[in-house]
Amino acid sequence: MNRIENRTFDEERALYNVKDTEVIGCTFAGPADGESVLKEVRNVIVTDCKFSLRYPLWHAKGFELIRSQMDDKTRAPIWYTDEGRIENCTIKGIKCLRECDRTKIVRSKIESPEFGWKCRGVSIEDSDIVSEYFLFESRDIVIDNLRLKGKYSFQYNKNLHIRDSVLDTKDAFWHGENITVENSIVKGEYLAWFSDGLTLINCHIIGTQPLCYCKNLKLINCTMEGTDLAFEYSDVEADVKGHILSVKNPRSGHIIADSVGEIVREDSIMDALGEIRIRGTEESL
Repeated sequence: MNRIENRTFDEERALYNVKDTEVIGCTFAGPADGESVLKEVRNVIVTDCKFSLRYPLWHAKGFELIRSQMDDKTRAPIWYTDEGRIENCTIKGIKCLRECDRTKIVRSKIESPEFGWKCRGVSIEDSDIVSEYFLFESRDIVIDNLRLKGKYSFQYNKNLHIRDSVLDTKDAFWHGENITVENSIVKGEYLAWFSDGLTLINCHIIGTQPLCYCKNLKLINCTMEGTDLAFEYSDVEADVKGHILSVKNPRSGHIIADSVGEIVREDSIMDALGEIRIRGTEESL
């Protein structure tokens, strides 16, 4: 491969359409304030570089970004890419990763509002992310050991599998389809409203009014904390260990728990026939 090392670039499209190249220890910043420094690159490995210019990686195919930094001046830093790997990086540019295919993120720290919109084939491992509207309208996603802080995450997602993660984010999974979350903490208000095919396994669920208006909802060996008015108008099969603060008007299915603080069956706008049972008893409540 070609090598470009220890240089500074600030002009427009500085390394436009480079191919089969290693870019090592370079800085993309300066008075010319040029955009799109690595646009349309092919088979490029970028290592130990610093970015402080807008739109640095657009339309890249077959790229690796390793031990590199993108500061908050790198607006919309990675768009329309295919086959990318981001490893041990720090990214702070708003609207990072949009309409990208097959992106793998490993051991990285990201602070990026509107991160990961309309992407396909995202994989995230052992990373910390702060974002609003995280992965909006994305699909075919696998996540392991993510620590997420945000709002409105995973909305309109399809085919999502999350393991061993801590998700602190309100309004998560709204309108999501075919989602499985395992061995994770899921904290936030109004969890997963209008979802279809959400399965939570060995999860701890925290926050008010979760899991309403859901279809094909399953909870397996989960615990709940501060979850009042849960399951309203949902089709649900739930096995909850411990206490549920309150359950309101489940549409159909079965909910079993060790205890329930309050069961609300009033002011329903539809038939709400879901059964609620305390573990170890025969009677449905």
